[in-house]
Amino acid sequence: MAFVCVHNSCRSQIAEALGKLLASASFESVSAGTELKDRINQDAVRLVKARYGIDMEAKGQRSKLVAELPAIDIVITMGCNVACPSVPHKYLFDWGLEDPSGHDDDFFNHTIDSIEHKIRQLAASIVITSP
Repeated sequence: MAFVCVHNSCRSQIAEALGKLLASASFESVSAGTELKDRINQDAVRLVKARYGIDMEAKGQRSKLVAELPAIDIVITMGCNVACPSVPHKYLFDWGLEDPSGHDDDFFNHTIDSIEHKIRQLAASIVITSP
């Protein structure tokens, strides 16, 4: 599962962190973008750490290009409001989330709540079968 947005610095990074925390038994979470920021959005880092105890930067998350992704079955775009990055995939979904960068903590927390809810729904909908 790849969470993709243009800069890979905020929403997709939050989704990667929450996917690893809440849905690792259902799917592997990675994130990427078509442009790089020098670091993950520091409000996202601060709020995810305060809410979930996850230090995204200490866990090795960093801004990555889509070219660095392994083969991906499912791509979830965050709601780029511009041309979203193209990644080869079998399935594509857009979550349509507004970028919280530059907004207050309440807006960020609403976005984080939305991502958590969508991650939980996605994990619950995936059925894992043994070969």
